[in-house]
Amino acid sequence: MLDVELEWLRVLASAGLINSGIPDAVAPACQASRYNTADLAARAQGGGNPVIPLLADLRALVRKEAPEAVGPIHKAATSQDILDSALMLMASRTLETILADARRVETALGDLARRHADTVSVARTLTQHSLPSTFGLKAAQWLHGVGQATAALDTVASALPLQWGGASGTMAALTTAADAADHSPLTLAADLADRLGLVDPVAPWQTNRIPVTRLGASLADLLAAAGKISNDVLLLSRPEIGEVSEPREAGRGGSSAMPQKQNPVLSVLIRSAALAAPGYTAMLQAAAGAADDERPGGSWHVEWQALRQLLRLAGGAMAKLAELTEGLTVNTGAVARNLELAGPLVVSEKVMARIAPLLEGGVPGQGKKRVQELVARSLAGEDFTELLRGAVPAEQLADQELTELLNPANYLGQSQALINRIISAYPGRTNA
Repeated sequence: MLDVELEWLRVLASAGLINSGIPDAVAPACQASRYNTADLAARAQGGGNPVIPLLADLRALVRKEAPEAVGPIHKAATSQDILDSALMLMASRTLETILADARRVETALGDLARRHADTVSVARTLTQHSLPSTFGLKAAQWLHGVGQATAALDTVASALPLQWGGASGTMAALTTAADAADHSPLTLAADLADRLGLVDPVAPWQTNRIPVTRLGASLADLLAAAGKISNDVLLLSRPEIGEVSEPREAGRGGSSAMPQKQNPVLSVLIRSAALAAPGYTAMLQAAAGAADDERPGGSWHVEWQALRQLLRLAGGAMAKLAELTEGLTVNTGAVARNLELAGPLVVSEKVMARIAPLLEGGVPGQGKKRVQELVARSLAGEDFTELLRGAVPAEQLADQELTELLNPANYLGQSQALINRIISAYPGRTNA
């Protein structure tokens, strides 16, 4: 808020609307460390927003140190101009860190996908073994989610707008002041946006909360993508599965009562952030839908905490996800063991397509029914390979062909091509 107030003075000074020395005179008082934020929060209840007590304290400081500079402070502005623009400025600065960590995640996942492109694994659908896949494709799909969300958030970050409309969005006070010096209020607002690194909007948006909801939704999408990864790591790091493990660090993951435990706390914390995000996103959407008149009452106020919490959650989750993905260990032995547990049934889809036509016996649908019977007997304990060998004569299906048919590495579809496409979909990253 102090940065917005100071840059506005610089805009006015540059336009010749105030004395050119006023911004420098006010600048020493625009240091956040000089203010008691808890006191500001308490006093903000008196006017419904923190700009009002902040201005009182700012003017009091300037009155002591440069009394001639007090008058122009907050000239032709209103509380919502300062607060909404400050929220966008805060978001812009925070997103730099969030996006930097997200790109670390993309790089790590791209490396992981390439490294394990040939690590054959079992895919799971609805918690059960389904078809052969590769761990590289799993990592690539993680990348696809984070990459899409990061790209969308990057777009939002580059379009965070200034809010500047005066008391009711008409720029009336600014028009009166600017006309005297033959300056367009819209030009002055554009100058302020440029100085703050924000976008000059088409018009004031004090009751059009799309900039806030769009930002919140993008943060929630990034957290959802992070949550997907943490969910998978939590599952795959269970001792009975054991396919991955989080990076170890002294003092992390221990139990207060069970010294043998190594808890996947990075994933736990990331998942907690992903679970919290929808509630705050819903608050922003509800507030936008309840906006009224030319300055929302109550619905404007509820945005502040929700947006800040989403930024905090995304910031923490991305930092931890970067650490997780950069140090994730893949236990290829456990991956192979779990694939073996599925046995040849993991390629039953392929078997159905190849074997059913051989078992038709002139009766449509008979072949499919017979293969299903063989699968059922295998699930009951019989050897699937032997069952197939007994059902199909060798002249129709040679032993070598049967062996190749049941090899999961021969039924990976377009896994490698998909990995390459996903990695190349995010140019400019170190894994492109």
